Amino acid sequence: MTKKQAKLESLSNLKNWISEGDTIYYIVKNVSSSGMYRHIDFYKLEPNDKGEIVKSWLSYNIAKALDYPFKEKTNSVGVSGCGMDMGFHVIYQLSHILFNDGYKLKYESL
Repeated sequence: MTKKQAKLESLSNLKNWISEGDTIYYIVKNVSSSGMYRHIDFYKLEPNDKGEIVKSWLSYNIAKALDYPFKEKTNSVGVSGCGMDMGFHVIYQLSHILFNDGYKLKYESL
């Protein structure tokens, strides 16, 4: 599978799994010693018919859809930068690519 095919497949998956107004949760798993690079893991949590919380792991598809590196060691998205909430930054970009508006998704750190 080419990089472009992987990106299109990941975008299609994310469009099926995520709706406007959904909350995407994230966990910062690792921060480099310089503070300039992070491994961030992304999830969607929602109740099923029995009232149990179902956790959907999104990190791999987000990494492919947004052209970020996927870090197999931590199963997370590799993100460069500092001076702002980098989890928000990724979710803003995801919202923008899915809904043409960076503010259509909510976010929360775990």
